[in-house]
Amino acid sequence: MRIGIGYDVHRLETGRELTIGGVKIPFEKGLAGHSDADVLVHAMIDALLGAMGQGDIGLHFPDSDNRYKDINSIILLNKTMDMMKENNMEIVNMDCIIIAEHPKFRPYINEMTVILSRTLEISMDRLNIKATTTEKLGFEGKGEGIGAQCVVLLDNPK
Repeated sequence: MRIGIGYDVHRLETGRELTIGGVKIPFEKGLAGHSDADVLVHAMIDALLGAMGQGDIGLHFPDSDNRYKDINSIILLNKTMDMMKENNMEIVNMDCIIIAEHPKFRPYINEMTVILSRTLEISMDRLNIKATTTEKLGFEGKGEGIGAQCVVLLDNPK
């Protein structure tokens, strides 16, 4: 069994769509980034890569590579899943948290769980997604950005 942790943050800015966990969320700002800047999916990718001992998201999907410009992060998660299969690993469980003052994510968590558990090829009870605020502290609390953290446990069943 192997454990991995992922962390990502992106700055909020006007003129971008907000996509978290593969779900487009109505909000006056979106996240700045080379791809769609989906912090939750990026944290998941980093957790999976870490558990496999395969570096981080920047190593595999660098922001200097135009192939990843504005790419849907679910595509990057699928590529990471291909790597996981090549390494004969499977997800035991994954626990994630979105950190933001606004918007409120509770109404979207079930949809995120459906999309991401399907992408990760696991049952929904093996994926936990939650959200928290920082009580107006730090960049998330001031509404300057959104962060996400994720931990994953992988197993090599064969």
